[in-house]
Amino acid sequence: QLQLVESGGGQVQPGGSLRLSCTASGRTFGRYNVAWFRQAPGKEREFVSLLAWVADATFYTDSVKGRFTISRDAENVVSLQMNSLKPEDTAIYYCAADPQNHYRDWTTYNYWGQGTQVTVSS
Repeated sequence: QLQLVESGGGQVQPGGSLRLSCTASGRTFGRYNVAWFRQAPGKEREFVSLLAWVADATFYTDSVKGRFTISRDAENVVSLQMNSLKPEDTAIYYCAADPQNHYRDWTTYNYWGQGTQVTVSS
């Protein structure tokens, strides 16, 4: 069974950076697609980024392109480097994984972390 734990959240000023990590236990990420989603208060959960296991292809939502980078740091660690943070990036960030590529559809991912809070505020 794959278990996920996010870390690295916190509070940062606009323009600052944070690096989130998603660490797997129980097994390595191997042939899992790993995605980051976020949910702000009163809003729907939204797709942020995906690292597909096939060719390590990466995908981003338009609002974070050029600012966020998803990467595989180790067999069981996927990170999200977030630069030039904006107040609208404030949300709980969740890591999700699945053997199938569900891309933006968060309702179909089978494995989730507990989330980590990111707050961008001056």
